[in-house]
Amino acid sequence: MPAVTVENPLTLPRVAAPADARQRSALAVSTAPTGFEGEGFPVRRAFAGIDYKHLDPFIMMDQMGEVEYAPGEPKGTPWHPHRGFETVTYLIDGTFVHQDSHGGGGTINDGDTQWMTAGSGLLHIEAPPESLVMSGGLFHGLQLWVNLPKKDKMMSPRYQDIGGSQVKLLTSSDGGALLRLIAGDIDGHEGPGITHTPITMMHVSINPGAELTLPWRSDFNALAYGLAGRGTAGPEGRPFRMGQSVVFGAGDSITIKADATQESRSPNFEVVLLGGQPIREPMMHYGPFVMNTHAELAQAFEDFQAGRLGTIPAAAG
Repeated sequence: MPAVTVENPLTLPRVAAPADARQRSALAVSTAPTGFEGEGFPVRRAFAGIDYKHLDPFIMMDQMGEVEYAPGEPKGTPWHPHRGFETVTYLIDGTFVHQDSHGGGGTINDGDTQWMTAGSGLLHIEAPPESLVMSGGLFHGLQLWVNLPKKDKMMSPRYQDIGGSQVKLLTSSDGGALLRLIAGDIDGHEGPGITHTPITMMHVSINPGAELTLPWRSDFNALAYGLAGRGTAGPEGRPFRMGQSVVFGAGDSITIKADATQESRSPNFEVVLLGGQPIREPMMHYGPFVMNTHAELAQAFEDFQAGRLGTIPAAAG
């Protein structure tokens, strides 16, 4: 970790918050419970237990792995439906193959992101390629669910494949942090992801002892999740580490600082930063369906049972 990096961050555009920016306090830190998803791959439920008012427009996020598979062990998910939201799969290490009932999909590798807008609905599968199943290997990534506003919930499904080379690379004012901007805008720099709901998503690597302060839209919420290592959040220096999420309060900037000593397996503090403009609509979530009302959830389930969300392609059956 990570897959996308540079030898000298000082060659990159630098990002800094204005000196008079109002810093966001770290309101709460929560620890992600562990579990299993799909056919049995390990996950951490990053946002479990966090009130939705702090998450909106994000619904959930799973850290998949980090796990070193032996030959024959890699696992994925069976065919399953989605409706009413977007899934963002960011792969740090390994390979995953995606396919859906609308003919979309592809392969994502180290540093790649696949942005799938389920919209009106589809059937979907995620699985390791046969080569990885045979050989085993390291697998580590994230899957984020982003809500869609009511007006977009029944739009046609869409894919965006964002290669690691497309991610906007930036650095902090002193070069002590590497920023991989996947979506959104930071200090006039834009990530490649096209979003229906305005959000910012980035993966940052902070050198031991370094501090990162970024400008942050005041109309966005702000969340941080530790992928590896340890450090602090907010002007008060609230500790958090791998497997923990931070909810920030109101303000115009956020600060993350890496501890001076990190783990030997991960020399930097690795953090995912997320922010979004709250949709502020009722959110009803049942399994793979995210709608506005119970009646819409019931309709989604009925449509799935009736085959109206698509059928598994014959070649994949």
